Parts: sequence; structure tokens; C-alpha cells
Amino acid sequence: MKKMSNIYESAANTLGIFNSPCLTKVELRVACKSISDRDALSKPDPCVILKMQSHGQWFEVDRTEVIRTCINPVFSKLFTVDFYFEEVQRLRFEVHDISSNHNGLKEADFLGGMECTLGQIVSQRKLSKSLLKHGNTAGKSSITVIAEELSGNDDYVELSFSARKLDDKDFFSKSDPFLEIFRMNDDATQQLVHRTEVVMNNLNPAWKTFKVSVNSLCSGDEDRRLKCIVWDWDSNGKHDFIGEFSSTFKEMRGAMEGRQVQWECINPKYKAKKKNYKNSGIVILNQCKIHKMHSFLDYIMGGCQIQFTVAIDFTASNGDPRNSCSLHYIHPYQPNEYLKALVAVGEICQDYDSDKMFPAFGFGARIPPEYKVSHDFAINFNEDNPECAGIQGVVEAYQSCLPKLQLYGPTNIAPIIQKVAKSASEETNTKEASQYFILLILTDGVITDMADTREAIVHASHLPMSVIIVGVGNADFSDMQMLDGDDGILRSPKGEPVLRDIVQFVPFRNFKHASPAALAKSVLAEVPNQVVDYYNGKGIKPKCMSEYESSRTLAP
Repeated sequence: MKKMSNIYESAANTLGIFNSPCLTKVELRVACKSISDRDALSKPDPCVILKMQSHGQWFEVDRTEVIRTCINPVFSKLFTVDFYFEEVQRLRFEVHDISSNHNGLKEADFLGGMECTLGQIVSQRKLSKSLLKHGNTAGKSSITVIAEELSGNDDYVELSFSARKLDDKDFFSKSDPFLEIFRMNDDATQQLVHRTEVVMNNLNPAWKTFKVSVNSLCSGDEDRRLKCIVWDWDSNGKHDFIGEFSSTFKEMRGAMEGRQVQWECINPKYKAKKKNYKNSGIVILNQCKIHKMHSFLDYIMGGCQIQFTVAIDFTASNGDPRNSCSLHYIHPYQPNEYLKALVAVGEICQDYDSDKMFPAFGFGARIPPEYKVSHDFAINFNEDNPECAGIQGVVEAYQSCLPKLQLYGPTNIAPIIQKVAKSASEETNTKEASQYFILLILTDGVITDMADTREAIVHASHLPMSVIIVGVGNADFSDMQMLDGDDGILRSPKGEPVLRDIVQFVPFRNFKHASPAALAKSVLAEVPNQVVDYYNGKGIKPKCMSEYESSRTLAP
């Protein structure tokens, strides 16, 4: 891929290639404390500059306003950045003292900096760190960054309208009324939001309840004018106008908790002509229910942890690890494909896991001391605690277990899926969005227990978990594609379909010459939607939303 000079350009390319479903805009609010000043006589005039890393280089994205003579500034300007779950987005916040006579930056003006990833800020919601200057802490100075999702409002509304005593427009029967709702746009155009069905031969119709997104209804502005028109349907398409009224979403919200909202349906021509004209009927909103749709960030910021588990294929088809042709060969300078895939995906997931402890398993090998074949052994050989400290811990456990194993077979992955599913099903008892499990399976070949694996995946699709399979080496992986239900619906051997698509399969060879970030993007792109589908489908709200709400206002 050509070198990108601009972070937004590379982000746009990412979207184009992988059609990333989880691009969200995040607002970052910044405050600093106890900024040490370069000259003790006066207080600094601080400004924070946000930089992003792209292809190893830092680029300025934006800067706050300058706050004059202040050592504890709370900046009003927000940084708005695009957030991709499947990318490590490195950020650098630099605090500079900008004196009033120049806007440039000099070395002497630098008061301290802080580096982190966007994932860290998002998962913690509020990140406070010391400011560093040339590698050392700059006095007691610190910076706090608060993240808030800038959501296009995904909530939707359920509305239920009826009418009574509508004007009769037909000679031989009663009117056949239907209702249209239009949103009035800023440019004075109107946009049809919803048209009800026609209720035949009835001056007191009750139309079917319908759902519409808040964005579609009023562009998220509850005071935006809505124009509602009642028509008498005519089979020739020349519908007769009965009457109209105006409202707002704010007014419609009055029909919550059993209350009704009513409008007089007015025909302006009749009103102008007839002295004793009252109305052409009454339209009633019987109910207005608001359904909140939570996003991936809502769950992460609400305290949902991503529990990341790794499973590595140690079957004989990988080749003898002592032989340089083996997929498990440990080259002194060049990581093998297993390590490359593990690090690329693991580095992103670890930002969303507070304890940074990752269970790591192997399958398809004979293991000491009895050298029996196992399909779910801990690679640190501690069955009671298979967790490794950080991705580095997994790498070390992998390297040290290799010489002790006898690579064998067959390639069975159902046992490891069942093992993680057991943890995920215990999590469902909490009825909370606190832990979502991602199982990364690294394998060199087609699996032997396809029927059991399909059964295990169908079962797991009801649980808070996703499975990512990376095919290593040059085997024919065509059978594996069927597990990734993108083209058809995966079913268990008994015919039961998956509840939701939870498997992503990617052959490593497609990314052999691409960056680790490209592989990670591809395998993780579907995860945010899988998390949201699971919790929204179960009606589970993010935890501690109240804390999240309270963190939206920065204390001075």
C-alpha cells in the first residue's frame, strides 16, 4: 500500500478496503493539572496539541484554544477523532506554553507530553497520566482525557396513531384514510418519514403501530417541525386531502406512560371559507415508546471487558519445529506466521482487557508427562491457571512449550470452542454486559471434527463470544470458509441455524506482505457489531451508564 501522509486518508482507505462497520466519532475533552512553568515568574499560557501516528510519523490533528495564565486548565475545545476498534491508534498529547506574541512552537515552550492509544482512553473513559518531558516526569503535572462517543442517535421510536370523526370524502361509502408524516428540513424541503396503511371505509381509523429511527424522524432535533397529513385514499392515486396538523417529536413524547396527545386535523380551505368550521377530525397519538440502541462504545465505556483467549494448532502437519521449513520454526530474527498473527490481533484486544491476562491453549499434540493427545491443554502447562501475562507472556509460553511437545493430531477445535463457551455461559448468569469473549484459533489445516465444531459454534452463537480463525500456511482452507457464515447460514448437523454470525475466518497468506495492522483490521472488523448484536438482542444495557453520563461533565 502506498505511504499515507495523512491519518484521515489512511482511515478512509481502511474504510474502503474493509468496509469497517464500527467507525465511530469520539469526542475527547482535555484538562491539565499543576503544569510546571519554564519561567517561575509568570504562569504559562497552555495549549494542548493532539498528534496521531501514521506509518511511524506523528502528525498534528488539532489543538485546543490557548488559556491565558493558567496552571490547571480545563479546555473547552473538543478533539473529534475517528475510532476504529480493529486498529491500534496511537495518540500523543503535547502541552505547549504559547506566549501571546507568537503562535509558533519553540523547544523552550514544550511543557510535557503524554502518549497512549485511543483504545485505552475509550475503554477507561477517563485516562489520567503524568506529563513527561524528555523522558522524565515534568514536576507534578498531569493530563486527563475524557472520551465520549459522538453518536449519531441510533434510538428508534414506536408510534401508534388513530383518528376520530374524520371528514367523509366518499359519496357511497366512508373515507379510506391514511396518514403521512413529513420532517421539515433546514432548507425548507420536506422529507417523508412514514406513510401508514390505508384503513378502508372508516372515519375512526386505528393505524398499525410503526417504528422509525429518531434520526429519520427529526434528525435528532426534538424541536424540528413535523408536518402530518391525513388523506382519503383513492384507487386512481388522486387521493383527497382531509386535513393536516403540525407537531414536534418533543410534543409526541407526551404520549408516554399511558397518556395520549391529540391534534385537530385542519383543512385550511374550509377554515378560510366556513364560518363555523371547527376541524376535519381529531388525530390521536396513543403511544410513543423510545427504544435506546446502544453502541459498541457504550458497552466498552460501561465497563464491558474483552476476554481474549488464544488456541494454537500443534498438529504434526505443521512440520518438526526444529526444521526451518516448519510453520512452528523459531527463527532468531524473524517471527513465524503463528507469532505474527498472534501479536497483530492480540495487541489490539489487550487494550480492552484490564488485567491483561490471557488464557492460551494448544491442541493436537501429545503433552508431558504421559504424552497423551490433548485438544485443549494450557501452553504454560498449568491447567489450573492457563493465563499468561500480556501478549508477550503468550509468546514466551509458546516458545518454551514447543520443545516439550510431540506434534500429533487430529485437528479438533470443538473442544477449545466448548471450553471458552463454558466461561461465556457462566457470564450469561450475571445478566450484565461485563465480559465478552474472543477466541483466536491459529491453525495450519482443515479441521477434522467439522460436525462437532458446527455444533459448538451454533451453541456459542447464543453466548457473549466470537471466534476468529486464522489459517496459517498454504493448505486448502475452502472447507473453513463454510464456518464463516457470510455466504450462507451455518447450521449444526441437526439443522439448527446459528443465532448470529460469530465466526470470522482469514487465511494468513492473504496478508503475508501487508502490515500486521491490515490483518488485525480484517479479522476484528466484525467484532464490534457482534458485541452490539449480542447485548442489544438480549435487551442488556451497558453497565454503569450513570457513571458514564456523569463523566461527560468535566469537573473544573
